[in-house]
Amino acid sequence: MMIRTPIMAFWALVLVNLIWGIGFVVVDDAINVMPVNTFNAFRFGLATLALLPLWFLMKKPNKEETDYKTSQLIKAGFGLGLLLFLGFSLQTQGLLYTTVSNTGFITGMCVPLVPIIGFFIFKIKVGKEVWLSVITATVGLYFLTMGDKLEFNQGDILVAVSAVCYATHISMMARFGGRFAVVPLSIVQLGAVACYSAIASLYEFSMGINVNYPPLLVQLTDSGVLLAILYSALLASAFAYWAQTSSQRLIEPHKIALIFALEPIFAHIAAYLILDEHLGIKGWIGASLIILGMLYSELGGRRKAKIQALDQMAAPIDK
Repeated sequence: MMIRTPIMAFWALVLVNLIWGIGFVVVDDAINVMPVNTFNAFRFGLATLALLPLWFLMKKPNKEETDYKTSQLIKAGFGLGLLLFLGFSLQTQGLLYTTVSNTGFITGMCVPLVPIIGFFIFKIKVGKEVWLSVITATVGLYFLTMGDKLEFNQGDILVAVSAVCYATHISMMARFGGRFAVVPLSIVQLGAVACYSAIASLYEFSMGINVNYPPLLVQLTDSGVLLAILYSALLASAFAYWAQTSSQRLIEPHKIALIFALEPIFAHIAAYLILDEHLGIKGWIGASLIILGMLYSELGGRRKAKIQALDQMAAPIDK
């Protein structure tokens, strides 16, 4: 089944955000047994393999097109994959030190950051509501993450940096994604993340960084780890990034970012129901401000015709 209409794309992205939201809970326990980069190497390696059959089933392009697009595809895929690797590695590391709810809401900071990244990288004009939304979300981040000691949690900082990586990835996907077929681009990106994660894992092994974890065989026979790898690889990675790449051809980037506002909400609901996590008064204030910033960055400027949306970022580049 292919995603062919904006309505299908909308619901596909809603499902993706539901999968990602629940995924925070699924991964949370697994990374206490398996190191983050090792987990991501297996996760994205399996995700890559899961998409390979779709690549072989695609219609073969002309040889001239293949010669040109293959080199460009690898270059773009590994560049985009590096952003994904940094985002997932930092976000998953952050889960070791902070709550699932905080991780979900802080990750949501990527939404108001998308037009800001577009402004700094591609010089795309943004309205004042975007800057106001970033300030609002930042204040929300303060309330959500600052405890009684008035200091940031290490995990919250890692997740906040990952949000910047995700925002950059969304912007770059809008710029480069339309030049390549959906399945090959998804496969190369996920394969790149698997390679980067494997290299990082081997480095950690050689430096003795993960000596407190059980042997690899014990990790791979843990039911929670296996479930997390399968869920993350097949649903949260292979399906999700195929659906995201397909949907971004049918929905404008600013609307995609708006749908992504659902992810932290789904994450908190899952954390509340499964892990019995509670935000508290300050946490709810912070989470509400982040969601408000996410929504206002996309809806505030829609009231004024002169505001230029991020649709411009979908325009192809010459070089």
